Amino acid sequence: MAQRQINPTRMELTRLKRKLLTAVRGHKLLKDKRDELMRQFLEMVKKNMELRESVEARVQAALGNFALARATMQSAALDTALLVPGQEILLEADVRNVMSVNIPVFTCKFRNLDPGSIYSYGLGLTSGDLDEAVLSLSEALSDMIALAEAEQGCKLMAMEIEKTRRRVNALEYVLIPEMRESIKYISMKLDENERSTQIRLMKVKNMVLEQAHHYMERQNADFE
Repeated sequence: MAQRQINPTRMELTRLKRKLLTAVRGHKLLKDKRDELMRQFLEMVKKNMELRESVEARVQAALGNFALARATMQSAALDTALLVPGQEILLEADVRNVMSVNIPVFTCKFRNLDPGSIYSYGLGLTSGDLDEAVLSLSEALSDMIALAEAEQGCKLMAMEIEKTRRRVNALEYVLIPEMRESIKYISMKLDENERSTQIRLMKVKNMVLEQAHHYMERQNADFE
């Protein structure tokens, strides 16, 4: 069906050959991009898994310490101790380009650089388990932010890989074969037309020669 809509001319043949050359080059570049995206994606997934294990371990430890603190402290005292935050955090968001994918980059800045500022209560009035829980969550904070960055990066990278894979498949299995078939069809048509033209020229030549031969015979007959 596609071949019937093609104009079998040399100009169209030249245009398709140039288009095919561009498509083949684009296919190679997209395959290289897909492979590099896959490599970086696997590295990011590995980092994501390591961060998730670290965060889950620290959060689990913090929850255990909170449970112990709640068991040893009165609920009102525990709520009062955690009522006002002792530290303020500023989160800055930026992006970095990885193979045309904008991966988010988060930067965490603390208002107070004193390590003891994470405790918003007096240490003498609370349980040591609460101190351990707050410390565990504070240490897990940087990993939580890195985990959010890695997970979003993995999601965006996976979407770009899928998009690139579809383009590679479209070129490899649809566009390039169709262009090659069209080039083959036009070449066959042009060869066929050329053979037909040669046959017509040969027939015309034979007719001209035959007419010339008869003319010469008549001329000779007139002289006789």
